[in-house]
Amino acid sequence: MQALFAHWHRQRHGVQRWALWVLLLVLVASLLTTLVWLAGRYESSQVQSRLEHDAAEIVTDIRAGLNRNTQSLQALQSSERTPDSWRLAAADLLRERREIMRLEWRDEALQVLAQVGTPYRSPVFERLGRSSVQADISLACSTARRLSSTAYSSSYFLPQTDGLGFEVLDMCMPMTAGGRLVGYTVATYSLQDVLAELVGKHLARGQSAAFTEADGTRLALHGTPSRGSRVYVAQHLLDLSGNTLVLRLESRLGLPSLFPNVLTALVAGMSLALLVVLFLLARDMKRRLRVEHDLGEALAFRKAMEDSVLTGLRVRDLSGRTTYVNPAFCQMVGMSAKALLHQSFPSPYWPPELAQAYQQRQAIRLAGNNLPREGHESVFMRPDGTRFAVLIMEAPLINAVGKHTGWVSAILDVSEQRRIEELSRASQDRLQATARLAMVGEMASLLSHELNQPLAAISSYAVGSLNLLSDAQNAPLSPLSSDLQTGLSRIAEQAERAGKVIKSVHDFVRRRDQAREAVKPQTLLDTIMPLVGLQARKLSVVVVLEVDAACAAVLCDRTMVEQVLLNLARNGMQAMGTQALGTQATEIQAVQQGMGAASRVLTLRVRPAASRGASRWVEFSVADQGEGIAADVAAQLFTPFFTTKAEGMGLGLSLCRTVIEQHGGFLGFAAGQPRGTVFSFTLPVAPPAHEAL
Repeated sequence: MQALFAHWHRQRHGVQRWALWVLLLVLVASLLTTLVWLAGRYESSQVQSRLEHDAAEIVTDIRAGLNRNTQSLQALQSSERTPDSWRLAAADLLRERREIMRLEWRDEALQVLAQVGTPYRSPVFERLGRSSVQADISLACSTARRLSSTAYSSSYFLPQTDGLGFEVLDMCMPMTAGGRLVGYTVATYSLQDVLAELVGKHLARGQSAAFTEADGTRLALHGTPSRGSRVYVAQHLLDLSGNTLVLRLESRLGLPSLFPNVLTALVAGMSLALLVVLFLLARDMKRRLRVEHDLGEALAFRKAMEDSVLTGLRVRDLSGRTTYVNPAFCQMVGMSAKALLHQSFPSPYWPPELAQAYQQRQAIRLAGNNLPREGHESVFMRPDGTRFAVLIMEAPLINAVGKHTGWVSAILDVSEQRRIEELSRASQDRLQATARLAMVGEMASLLSHELNQPLAAISSYAVGSLNLLSDAQNAPLSPLSSDLQTGLSRIAEQAERAGKVIKSVHDFVRRRDQAREAVKPQTLLDTIMPLVGLQARKLSVVVVLEVDAACAAVLCDRTMVEQVLLNLARNGMQAMGTQALGTQATEIQAVQQGMGAASRVLTLRVRPAASRGASRWVEFSVADQGEGIAADVAAQLFTPFFTTKAEGMGLGLSLCRTVIEQHGGFLGFAAGQPRGTVFSFTLPVAPPAHEAL
């Protein structure tokens, strides 16, 4: 499902990217089209402006030419002129003014006194006759007389004998003498020649000029007429007295084309360059997208690897700030990536007691560029205070251009490995202890076999000596001391007891079933007191017995329990043997007097075990007044072969606990008050069927 969603998301992202590219191309194309259109419009407006300016100048030139002709005609109105002289002067003027077709001198009644035609054409009125346009001349002269200035008639078409014709108009100028009208000068203009003579030199190639009426009817044309629907046209009025003409100027210079001028060509070239750049950019973007896709795949692959490995990864910059951690490292230290990133020294996972040493070590390593490739061990701390061992391997971080930018660390949690190694060492120690115990068992078996014979011999000799003493006591001549008899009895008893101890140890080592019997606690204490008292006198220790009369008999292996009591009593007396005390006499005397001032007192106490039920268990305790047991010693006090004595083997307390646990009881110790140590163990109460008498 996630793969389908990711595929759909990539497709949607691709469609959006292509849609943005299409929109960008449309906008660029629209912009370029608008720029080209605006450049064309600007060029068109420039051409139109120039054309209108040219039309205005042409109208000005035509008006100036007509005024110049008027001045020349006024020179003909001299009073001294005769018709013949007038004709000569008029002929000269017509040769200079090709636009004038005919000059006439008329009287006040508009009768022709003299007339001259242009030498460049055949007589223009040859076909139509002059009388046909008499009305237009009369109107123009009437207007001129009223205005006391030149006046123009309406234009009219004048056909010729060759089948052609042209548009002409008449100009009438009144002649006065002493303020009195004496006649008129009439000049006939050809509109086409007016354009040719007065305008032609101003026309550029590709332009044409024409006179039209107000409704657009063309009267005369000079130049090549323009073709097409988008010809540039400028019109300007030629206002004459008595007539108004429209000058129409057309130009083909602004004909629509792909590049109407340099600006448009420049904009078009820039547009093409922009399109090429967009194409190159699109191709580069395509390559970039492909590279980004490959880079994304590589990053996803690397991210998957970093998230799957169990090795913690940490990256620091040159100043020591953490810039990257992977999930394995976050899980290792129990913190989030947000809490770890951008953290400098000291790091939040350093133990407070080691932070200063770690900071100095990191400063030396990061500054000296001498990081050990094989790694180094350290200790980290989780937020709950748990410490754990780690192995750190650091290396320089080099970027793509070969520049040293920081340090990358691979961190392994070796706490489990160290725990397994510790367990392995403990297992090796246990195996060695087991081997030593097996050796001890073999030695105990060998010693029990070898010692049984001399002990049996000692017992036999002691019994024989006692028998001889008995026989000697019956003889009157050989009296012996009773003390000697008592000593021999003790030798026999202890030899017999030593044999029982050896037999019990042999059975214990061989894991045989021991014979258990019901024994009163007082009997157990009375049995070991001769040996305890002997060592107590040597160490100046006072032994105090406290036996609760309510204690019932216990079911046990008598010999082994006696050895436990004897071992605990000896340990207690040895624990008090190093104290600096007074003389033995003073100590014993203090105890005998009941002063309680002695500090070397060993207390053997027997009472019902309240914690485990008074009717089922009996508690034996041995309390000394020594210096107590240190914490490091207490942790391994019952470990086999552990001892604080120079001559000890470290098996006493371990065997004592094993014996008590075989009886179902518990052997432990606690601190005494005000000082010393109390060792205590429990034994089960004997059932009624085994009660001792």
